[in-house]
Amino acid sequence: MINPLAGTAAAFDPRAWLSAGLVGKAIDLAAAMAILLVGWWLARRVVNLVDRALQRMQAEEILRGFVRNAVFAALMVVVVIAALQKFGVPTTSLLAMLGAAGLAIGLALKDSLSNIASGLMLIVQRPFKAGDAVQVAGVEGVVEQVRIFTTRMRTYQNELIVLPNSEITTKAIVNLTHKPVRRADVAVGIGYDERIDHVREVLLRVAKANPAVLRKPATDVIVANIGESSINLVLRAWIKTEAFAQTRSELTEAVHRSLTDAGISMPYPQRDVHVYHHAASEAAVDDNDGDVIAKAAAAASD
Repeated sequence: MINPLAGTAAAFDPRAWLSAGLVGKAIDLAAAMAILLVGWWLARRVVNLVDRALQRMQAEEILRGFVRNAVFAALMVVVVIAALQKFGVPTTSLLAMLGAAGLAIGLALKDSLSNIASGLMLIVQRPFKAGDAVQVAGVEGVVEQVRIFTTRMRTYQNELIVLPNSEITTKAIVNLTHKPVRRADVAVGIGYDERIDHVREVLLRVAKANPAVLRKPATDVIVANIGESSINLVLRAWIKTEAFAQTRSELTEAVHRSLTDAGISMPYPQRDVHVYHHAASEAAVDDNDGDVIAKAAAAASD
C-alpha cells in the first residue's frame, strides 16, 4: 500500500515553488501586515498626542472628538495605501478609482456634505457650546451635542430637537447664555392721568427689593411710547444669566402687585362702538320711490 503523504512529498518540487514567486508573495504579505499593524499603532499614538495638545489648549470635547476621528481616518488611509503598494497592488489606478467614486458620491450626497461643512464651521467658529441656551432656525433650547451632520438640542420641556447643521449656519444664531448677565425688560402700561415720576419710583423700589437684581449696571425705567389707551413704560433690570427666567417672573409679579397696591391704574385696550339707526330715513326713501312709480304709471296710461 502506497502512503499518500510520501507520494505528496515526493511530488513536491521546492525549486518550482520558488520559481513561482510564492515565497516573495508571502514575504510581501507579511510586510504588508506588519505595515498595517505598525501603522495602526502609530496612528493611535499620534491621535493621543493630538488629543493631549488639544486638552492643553482647553479645546472643547466636541472639537477634540471630531479632530481625533479625522486624524485617525486620514492616517489609516495612508497606512492602507502603503500596505497595498508593498503587497504589489497598483495604487495609482486604485487612487484614480477612489477619486472617481468620491466625486460620484460627493454629487449624490451634496446635502450631507453641506451639513459636514456647516458642522466644521460650528466647531471652529464656536458660536455656542454644549449647555448654552440658544435660538436657532426658529426654535429655542439647550445645546447638547454638535455632530458631523446634525446638532442635538433639548427644549425647556425636555423635548429632543435634531437640526441639520446647514439649517443652523444659514440662519441667525442667538446665544442667550453667552454673557454672564442679561437685561430683563418688564413692560408696564399706565393710564394717561398717572404721574410718570411716581410710577417710576414704584418700579425702582420693586427692582431694588429683589436681591437677584444687580446694582451695576443700574436699573432704570424709560418711557417706550404713548399708546392708544396707555402710556407704556419699561422697567430694565440686569440679572445674572443663570437666574434670569426666575427673576424676570418675580419682577413681573411684584410690579403688578405694587402698582395695584399704590392705586395706579393699568388700562387695557378699549374701543367705543357707536350704533346708528336709519329705519326712519329708509322708510321715507321707500315712500318717495313709491310715489314716483305711481306717477310714472299714470302718465303711461294717459
